[in-house]
Amino acid sequence: MQRWLFCARANAPAASVDFHTPAAWTQAQKPFRIYGNTYYVGSRGLSSILIASRDGLVLIDGTLPENASMIESNIRALGFRVQDVKLILNTHTHFDHAGAIATLAHDSGAQVAASALSAKVLQAGGDDLGDPQRGMVRFYPKVPRVRVVADSETVRMGSLTLHMYAMAGHTPGGTGWTWRSCENGQCLSMVYADSISLLSSKGYRYSDPAHPERIAGYRRTLATLASLPCDILMVPHPTADFFEKAARISSNKPNPLIDSQACKAYAREGQDNLQERMQKEAQAAH
Repeated sequence: MQRWLFCARANAPAASVDFHTPAAWTQAQKPFRIYGNTYYVGSRGLSSILIASRDGLVLIDGTLPENASMIESNIRALGFRVQDVKLILNTHTHFDHAGAIATLAHDSGAQVAASALSAKVLQAGGDDLGDPQRGMVRFYPKVPRVRVVADSETVRMGSLTLHMYAMAGHTPGGTGWTWRSCENGQCLSMVYADSISLLSSKGYRYSDPAHPERIAGYRRTLATLASLPCDILMVPHPTADFFEKAARISSNKPNPLIDSQACKAYAREGQDNLQERMQKEAQAAH
């Protein structure tokens, strides 16, 4: 359980991000293969996932606006061309995950796709009236054209098939993505799940009776996470444990990132987050 606490804490600096961006968010990270056709191309503190197919590349999350050139350099370091990125997806629309998408889409010519709620926010450059952290996070370059993807919809890039799952909670339009990656004849279920921390600006209440969809959406997110086929889990803020295991990936040993219980553990951590948040809101109400 401890390894997931880092994911929740890693989002916390957003409250003061205009004054201080954690060094790890812009720290260069050598790109690497996670498994099969799935690669890590983000910074040390912010994930960006690249998936290769014969028909083009798919990129999930762009991290910070200032990290666009780093991500492009990482893509080239793996032997790919930035121009072969044909589709850019997103988990949630905060500046530390969506900030570079406009630049990356411009440089590659890729189509951008997101949930209906996230599409509006991307087009508005991060201005989200329903965001629990509204007023705490930076805006970023607007993404002019975004394809809307529905919950449980399938997105295809040639032979590559990705499934979108609504994962509301951290933001209203948050999403997770799943696909299959194969290596040496073994195919695994890959999951890139959204953040599950329940952070907010002062005065925001997840338990507000006027907005029952806030808690209901988060509960659905946790149920989805617990039910997904899940061999390798990736999250927007990578843990130290993730990089330690990635450093031990070897062609002649089992991949240390494989953990069929990882999504269930992540869902349990989310349940703990929810209980803690509800207790704090109940205490504040009195």
